[in-house]
Amino acid sequence: MVSKKGFKTIKMGKQKRIALIAHDNRKKDMIQWVEINKDKLNKHFLCGTGTTATLISETINLPVKAFKSGPLGGDQQIGSRIAEGDIDFMIFFWDPLEAQPHDPDVKALLRIAVLYDIPVANNQSTADFLLSSPFMEEEYIRKLVDFSKDMADRTQDLKMDL
Repeated sequence: MVSKKGFKTIKMGKQKRIALIAHDNRKKDMIQWVEINKDKLNKHFLCGTGTTATLISETINLPVKAFKSGPLGGDQQIGSRIAEGDIDFMIFFWDPLEAQPHDPDVKALLRIAVLYDIPVANNQSTADFLLSSPFMEEEYIRKLVDFSKDMADRTQDLKMDL
């Protein structure tokens, strides 16, 4: 990361690190989408929450690193990898019509994805557009707000209050 004028930049390589996530009612859709796009996805590093990753690996024979199931902490694991710079891109087929027991985790994951400026697809159309983008085959520079100055100022203010 390089700090410039209140921003940090992060370079995504040509091979993207892509998280694949799907709620139960959307797993079949995700598997079908991955099957159609197998040749493109095979050029990238894939990971996903437990059941989704396992189903993709076993059904389509693509290597997908599996984290825990979403409700068991997988969403948080993916979020932490985004924050650490280890995930560049997320495809999350979520079910907008059914409440999930881990809705707060889902919201936190989406917030982290926006905060760290990674491309996110929440449906097949968006995933198709993103995967067909010329940026998928090139390096790309993401620009993040540099919060380190704000954190240093807050730390200084707290020290003065002590």
